Amino acid sequence: MKLDKSFLESLYSRYNKFKYIHPDPLEFVHKYDSPADKEVVGLVASSLAYGRVAQILASVGCILGAMGRSPSKFLKAHSDREIKSRFSGFKHRFTTGEDMADLLSGVKRIIAEYGSINELFCSEKIRDQAGLIRAMSSFRKELDCHGKFLIPDPADGSACKRMNLFLRWMVRSDEVDPGGWQGISPSVLIVPLDTHMANISRLLGLTSRKNAGMLMALEVTDGFRKICDSDPVRYDFALTRFGIRADMSIAELIKKQSETA
Repeated sequence: MKLDKSFLESLYSRYNKFKYIHPDPLEFVHKYDSPADKEVVGLVASSLAYGRVAQILASVGCILGAMGRSPSKFLKAHSDREIKSRFSGFKHRFTTGEDMADLLSGVKRIIAEYGSINELFCSEKIRDQAGLIRAMSSFRKELDCHGKFLIPDPADGSACKRMNLFLRWMVRSDEVDPGGWQGISPSVLIVPLDTHMANISRLLGLTSRKNAGMLMALEVTDGFRKICDSDPVRYDFALTRFGIRADMSIAELIKKQSETA
């Protein structure tokens, strides 16, 4: 399969629709209006986006349900001890209630110091992809939480799939990605790379690498940038529906591409 702009644009036009979001943790972000709540919800939802989809949705719903109508206000109103107590007993595969409480306490500190997660990222004056990676590392450091699995550091070579997913949600704005953040251009975003997207990227001829780490993520993003320099993750949502939704198989994706070749 070869990369073709008309093919990718046809997928975007057809599948980058709100109705295709479910089942995806992104659906939780769309339930909130406040930018302050959206970024907290987005971080919770993206950080737990691993494992079976049904369990992801249940786990995210459990955390957000415990935070009430406004997650950002919940963090401001509760101490670290109260946050830890609220989530004791929570479990999502490798993630414990203590991990989530630690993460949320870190977010609470960031909001208190910077005003928002958005402002922390913007403090790095992100002008290019390298700047975004530095900002991701700074965010990980500022969180100061022990759950490195939830929020890995790109400096360690991780593709940081869930962090890049979070950034896609917060920075881009269309029918799928709610946006809301200011000061960061979609042009610097990195493809949220996991095994599924890595396999699709190989089919598209974007990479031949075996390890789905940051080097592959950057290589794949560069391939998409040649098609859409201003928004290289534009096609991420539409492409990854194939193989995730029961009614959209990888075989169907290959068939569609061959029909447009």
